[in-house]
Amino acid sequence: MESTRQAKIARLLQKELSEIFRQQTAKTHGVIISVSTVRVSPDLSIAKAYLSVFPSGKAQEMIDNINKSQKTVRYELAQRVRHQLRKTPELAFYLDDSLDYIEKIDSLLDSTTAEGAEKELPEAD
Repeated sequence: MESTRQAKIARLLQKELSEIFRQQTAKTHGVIISVSTVRVSPDLSIAKAYLSVFPSGKAQEMIDNINKSQKTVRYELAQRVRHQLRKTPELAFYLDDSLDYIEKIDSLLDSTTAEGAEKELPEAD
């Protein structure tokens, strides 16, 4: 169970990381990155950030680039939260593909609904 302190720090990190990635959008050539969730370890030393990337075709490439520049992102984050946190947690970035999963389920449901509607239509003689 997440403590109140963990939840507050997670919200703070999510907000600041979102702002950092929003400012970087011009450099990513039209790729939009949003921070879905941030989970902080109980000792506040590790933060796992789950990122949604649009368009999803470039998602893995963007996650790899962000993980390569992890130290730069952590430094910029540390500058933003230096008055709230004594130590900035280590960052780990993961791809949040829940939106793709939801989209796939919706398309499967639509296709089965369309097939069901075709079977129910009576044939004209």
